[in-house]
Amino acid sequence: MTEYMAQTAGTALDAGSAEPIFSNCVGKNDEVREDGRYKLGYVAYSSAPLEQHPEAVRKVRAMLEQQGFKSDGYRETTDGKVDTVLDASQESSQYMITVETTTGGLLLFWVRTPCLMPPTPAATSR
Repeated sequence: MTEYMAQTAGTALDAGSAEPIFSNCVGKNDEVREDGRYKLGYVAYSSAPLEQHPEAVRKVRAMLEQQGFKSDGYRETTDGKVDTVLDASQESSQYMITVETTTGGLLLFWVRTPCLMPPTPAATSR
């Protein structure tokens, strides 16, 4: 998904920048099941020039809206300087997306999943 968003934005992800982040699924009463459930955050970066960030984020926002995501937050500048942020979510899949300008000037692509179950042993042995 991060690669698809970067292509849509007209940029490329920096080689080796992808970072999966696994965490426990925590219920609304702070309960954690011991059955392997997890959430995945997947982050990747692009060194796209700062002046291209607003147009890149606009393109990603349009693509996500076509895919049924809603924008939860959006900006292109802060105090006249490029400082993009796009937060989007899709109710049906419970995926959350962030695309933003980082403090170091990179363009961050971040996908967060709902709770997922690990594959069954039969599915992994094929």
